[in-house]
Amino acid sequence: MASDKFRSGWWWVPSLYFAEGLPYIVVMALAGIMYTRMDVSNAEMAFYTSWLMLPWLVKPLWSPIVDVISTKRRWVIAMQWLLALSLASVAFALPGAGWFRFSMASFFAIAFLSATHDIAADGYYMLGLDTDGQSFFVGIRTTFYRAAILFCQGPVVMVAGYLEESTGNITSAWTWTFYGLSALFLLFALYNSVAMPRVERTGNLSPGVREVVREFGESFASFFRKRHILAALAFMILYKLPEAQIIKMINPFLLHPESRGGLGLTTAEVGVVYGTLGVAGLLLGGIVGGIVAAKGGLKRWLMPMAWSMSLTCLAFVYLAFAKDHSMAVVSGCVFAEQFGYGFGGTAYILYLIHFSCGRFKTSHYAICTGFMTLGSMLPGMAAGWIEEQLGYGLFFLWTMVCCIATILVSMRVKRII
Repeated sequence: MASDKFRSGWWWVPSLYFAEGLPYIVVMALAGIMYTRMDVSNAEMAFYTSWLMLPWLVKPLWSPIVDVISTKRRWVIAMQWLLALSLASVAFALPGAGWFRFSMASFFAIAFLSATHDIAADGYYMLGLDTDGQSFFVGIRTTFYRAAILFCQGPVVMVAGYLEESTGNITSAWTWTFYGLSALFLLFALYNSVAMPRVERTGNLSPGVREVVREFGESFASFFRKRHILAALAFMILYKLPEAQIIKMINPFLLHPESRGGLGLTTAEVGVVYGTLGVAGLLLGGIVGGIVAAKGGLKRWLMPMAWSMSLTCLAFVYLAFAKDHSMAVVSGCVFAEQFGYGFGGTAYILYLIHFSCGRFKTSHYAICTGFMTLGSMLPGMAAGWIEEQLGYGLFFLWTMVCCIATILVSMRVKRII
């Protein structure tokens, strides 16, 4: 049975985690690129798009409902259909009056649906694979999750840039871009409806309100009774502290003119950078991370991965102060940053899985990712304001200082796993 599950994982793990990553990066990065192109300030862009992380922060409040009602597979498929519709609603909102307000409402709907999809998808992953399969596929799932991110920041941005240049209308370009994303997500929803096997029983899947409340209380309380909970929470919140800030400012840095401290790339050029060497760096980092973690274990590779996560900031420190801003140099720095993040992120996912083991592993994993979101949301909200006070060069140096937190919490966790 385990070998059957392992073989079937190749059919659904890549598509499931591409579909999980796509709406997340739409609201976390693609929205920021669009708002930057439509002349929204860094402070406003970072602040409002960081609020879109709220559903991921509070998703543990409804994760027990996903855990005990129906099956994870049914939740996944339902969310994917609704996400396809919500992506289309962004495109519908952009040309009208009050476009910023209504597009933000659509992005918030996408964020809520995506957070619910994450709960179900991660629970399905732990049910659909045995322990060895989970360790093996963690690199694959991380790779395809990040591939969705780079797909949005690469080919999708390239298409938007091409439409900007060919139509001369930024609003029209992004309207058609989001209609295209909606159609693409519809295709993924159709494919996953067929590719994902049924791995849960179908009987007795509609408990009463009392049972749902009891399950929620028990799962939530049991999470905070786990051993070393304070060290675990510090790790979840602080491991990505530098990345939480830098990710908000990468695209404005690439797009803003040199007079503003940026590199002055076009929208299409940003897509080319992330769609070529950026993709290669991410894929290589995620695959290597998964292979070495499966062979050597989390304890052995935690610190190398933490250092890899931290040192990615150096790439943008270099770009901010270097005189050579050729596409080759920019692409090389993006490759280094993406490889380091793909490699270093493997340890983070493995630790969340490790800490979530137990009866309520779906709910506990959702709680873990909620704290992870808190660690990204709060620094991200301030990132735009910090950059406007310091400028891009000093801002990227500040993120290097924040790497101290990543290393310290990793050292603590290594001693207790």
